[in-house]
Amino acid sequence: MGAWDIGSFDNDGACDWLCDLERSSDTSLISAALCAVTNIGDEYLEAPDCCNALAAAEIVAAIRGHPLSNLPGEAKQWVDAHRCLDASSLVASALAAIQRIRTNSELKELWDEVDETSRWLVTVDDLTTRLNAQ
Repeated sequence: MGAWDIGSFDNDGACDWLCDLERSSDTSLISAALCAVTNIGDEYLEAPDCCNALAAAEIVAAIRGHPLSNLPGEAKQWVDAHRCLDASSLVASALAAIQRIRTNSELKELWDEVDETSRWLVTVDDLTTRLNAQ
């Protein structure tokens, strides 16, 4: 995993996903990233899918008016241009994806290996709080 910090957009996978999002005009890419995590069942959940899902969840939170304080400029521009999209139907999926990622995923294992899990979980919990905000 090419990560330089613990944030949802602080890795190569999320940045690549964001480039794809910039070319989209609806929530289908967001939904697909979340479903890749929530529809996998008990199968091994790989880090790239986790990174994409966390980035997608951040976009859901941002569309709903609760963006990450340091949301990347590209993400902010996309959200501003698509603020009229209704992302409320994606909240439950985003929350389910986060729960799966934080408890049983390769991404969690990678943060465990470098003793950064507690710091990473702070960012994940912040995202959860923002998704739950009205």
